[in-house]
Amino acid sequence: LWTAVGFGIGVCFHISYVYLGLTWIVSKSDLILSSIKYAGAMYLIYLGITSFFSHETKLELGTSQNSPQIKWYSAIRIGLLTNLLNPKATLFFMSLFTVFVGPEVNTSVMAIISIILVSTTVIWFSLVAFFLTYRKMSNLFDSNQKKINRIFGVILIIIGIRIGLF
Repeated sequence: LWTAVGFGIGVCFHISYVYLGLTWIVSKSDLILSSIKYAGAMYLIYLGITSFFSHETKLELGTSQNSPQIKWYSAIRIGLLTNLLNPKATLFFMSLFTVFVGPEVNTSVMAIISIILVSTTVIWFSLVAFFLTYRKMSNLFDSNQKKINRIFGVILIIIGIRIGLF
């Protein structure tokens, strides 16, 4: 759960650098904006295709005796570094803010968007950690993994096409 908090802190960093300058720079150039838009669209389509055709993998849950115990601050650091060093997260936030939000958004709206993004990140990764550590949930996920991957693959492809066309 502390790792989820680290992911949320990482989202704060992504929002900050995009909002404080990168969005403004990109908004001044139609070529850069279009390039990011189409790169983001192609990347989403790529993720959708790879998800759709991915192979099933089994989740292996270790016992608590085999799992090393880490301190809460180490878990936060792991989540933060994982998020900050993830190029997909950078591309996601650049695409989101340049295509959907834009530099003209006022500060209060941006604060609300930021709170929503950070909160949903922490909640999502906490739920993933919580549910997938239970044997019944991991078995349910394993048995439906192919369907889940195909559904999300199609969703990503549709979103990518929509971004690319509009």
